[in-house]
Amino acid sequence: MKWIAPLQNVDSALFLWCMDRKHRQQMTRFGRVVSKTGDGWLYIVLFVGLWIGKALSSRMLLLIAFAFSIERIIYFVMKNGLKRNRPAQKIKGFSSFIQPHDKFSFPSGHTSAAFLTASLLTILFPAWAAVSFLWAALVGLSRVFLGVHFPGDILVGASLGVATAWMVVG
Repeated sequence: MKWIAPLQNVDSALFLWCMDRKHRQQMTRFGRVVSKTGDGWLYIVLFVGLWIGKALSSRMLLLIAFAFSIERIIYFVMKNGLKRNRPAQKIKGFSSFIQPHDKFSFPSGHTSAAFLTASLLTILFPAWAAVSFLWAALVGLSRVFLGVHFPGDILVGASLGVATAWMVVG
């Protein structure tokens, strides 16, 4: 897989550029808060709450659960099959600002789930599109600024989330 080395070099350079920004401390504080909004339990609360409030049918809630199941399986297979090291393991002398949930970096699970959620919300409630995708993008960026993902991990995670939503529900 010699073709992937140049991509990883660009990804590492973009990552280091992000880490060199002068406002990194503020981004890190903000990133911690935003990243926590991308933790899995929040999606359950959101969609079950919409179902309880009668904004979602039982059938739609099951489709959403199915979409998350598909996305998590693909994410798990990719992450554990490709085994890309996180920035702290790949870049000498670098340590991330948080402890990641798992060992490997590619793709970003937080970003994938956030973009899946944003896509589902857009399909169901088109007026929520801008806010949903802005939030999902901030979740992805937060993972880079916290030092646990490369930009490429975020791009592939976002693509996985969007593609899964449209494949299952769209």
